[in-house]
Amino acid sequence: MVQKDPPRARGRPRAYDPDQALAAAMQAFWRLGYAGTSLEELSEATDMNRPSMYAAFGDKRALYLKTLDSYIETARGTIARILDSKAALAEALTEFLETALASYLPEGEPPRGCYLIATAATESMLDVEVRQRLQSALSSFETLFEQRLRRARTAGELPESADLAALASMVLAVNHTLAFRSRAGVPRAVLAAIIKSSVQVICGATDRAR
Repeated sequence: MVQKDPPRARGRPRAYDPDQALAAAMQAFWRLGYAGTSLEELSEATDMNRPSMYAAFGDKRALYLKTLDSYIETARGTIARILDSKAALAEALTEFLETALASYLPEGEPPRGCYLIATAATESMLDVEVRQRLQSALSSFETLFEQRLRRARTAGELPESADLAALASMVLAVNHTLAFRSRAGVPRAVLAAIIKSSVQVICGATDRAR
């Protein structure tokens, strides 16, 4: 008796890596923006047909929100890892900003800036959930920097009068400048100089040198 092959299920089988598919979708959104990324482009990027993509991630907006959550979680982990090191404050801040710049302006590739600034900053005007995620992310990042700055003040790397909240906001402001200017095509050497001078100002190196 000849054994028949089992009937095939409709649609593409779930033979995919969810993390890889999510990362691929993020790259598409990062390159084209949320509004500019079509379902066809997402399907091609993730190598999934629409039914499979919907089944795995939901609609386009749900998929985008998942990429935001993934990016924010990764960014928060990277920041925490760098700031938890035993390095001096200036070294830690420099490593963070240089790591960020390497992501915003990858070697041999077009500049892409920060995912949050490139996509969420625009969509937050129209989408409450995106705005909430953006606000929460920025707040959590500032908290991590403020904690590190507090340790630096305790260790004598910053004066007792240092406004930790303001300095934490300044670190993120420099980061946002790098993201925006890298996407605008500002040369890497100029951005590297911004990192160096900004860290000096934040750490009070310029004041101590007088």
